[in-house]
Amino acid sequence: MTQDSASQDYESSLARSDNNVASFARTHTPIQTIQHVLHGNPTLVPVIVLLVSIAVFGLVAGDRFFSAFNLTLIMQQVSIIGILAAAQTLIILSAGIDLSVAAIMVLMAVIAGKLSVDLGIPAPISVLIALAGGAAAGLMNGLLVTKAKLPPFITTLGTWSIFYALNLWLSGAQSIRSSDIDTAAPFLKFFGNVIEVGGARITFGVILMVLVFVVLWYMLNKTAWGRHVYAVGDDKEAAELAGIRTDRMLISVYALAGLVCAIAAWASIGRVGSISPQAFYEGNLQSITAVVIGGISLFGGRGSILGALFGALIVGVFQSGLRLAGVDVLWQVFAIGWLIIIAVAIDQWIRKVSA
Repeated sequence: MTQDSASQDYESSLARSDNNVASFARTHTPIQTIQHVLHGNPTLVPVIVLLVSIAVFGLVAGDRFFSAFNLTLIMQQVSIIGILAAAQTLIILSAGIDLSVAAIMVLMAVIAGKLSVDLGIPAPISVLIALAGGAAAGLMNGLLVTKAKLPPFITTLGTWSIFYALNLWLSGAQSIRSSDIDTAAPFLKFFGNVIEVGGARITFGVILMVLVFVVLWYMLNKTAWGRHVYAVGDDKEAAELAGIRTDRMLISVYALAGLVCAIAAWASIGRVGSISPQAFYEGNLQSITAVVIGGISLFGGRGSILGALFGALIVGVFQSGLRLAGVDVLWQVFAIGWLIIIAVAIDQWIRKVSA
């Protein structure tokens, strides 16, 4: 055998070996293929669920569901929880959790209202103070988690009580009436303004919610800061070995989440019309619900912030569709509970895919 023939035989053997390896690598059952696709595109699940939900409730409720008024009403109803879910997503992506987001929001709304209505401070300045206060509250959570090395769940459970108590103390457990806001500080209701297009009623609060998600999506996907958030959430120790200053990163995440909560506070005044110290009492759980249903892993490091938007919309679609179908509120809550369980089960299943 010549040297050229031996070389050709060797190359043919290598080619057959590569083909066998490639053939083995491509061998997946249909279920495994779906699992891999969903692992690479975690937002795909809530998008599919949202589209299927819209189709089903459209068939059940008919034209009432697909009316421009009802569809924009759904957007209005989820706008505040959607913004809170955006804040919650930042924390969960970093492998934490924040049980104080709603308490921060309500506290900042009370602060803005008391400054403007009771003390006569110009509303724009009151809003700026509230925004700074939200960032400070988030910073406090971040420092307790990073410097005191406290678990995020316990830390934010404690600060939820602190912020809620401060809220009741500052407000005297009394609401600030809509008429008082209209007289002293109508600027606080800015995000309650409505743009009417045909039968659709789009509030500035809905536009704000979309803008918040777009800005945070850009920060998480197009900046080094965003890549570091995912890295810390996926494996904090590995991120530290890679040179990421993880404590500083986590502090910035919590501070930004607090700022987003304060933005939600301003939007909530326009949405509700008044300022109640006991409003959005279930906002913490509702924000987590939107995040979980949105396909964002509670273990951190995986998911898109847009999933939280889709998760909030899914909850809104379910509530609207079931209401139009005549289903009792009790069973609406029942359905949302099953949605959460199914979403977590799907997340666990997707996570089994090896990297």
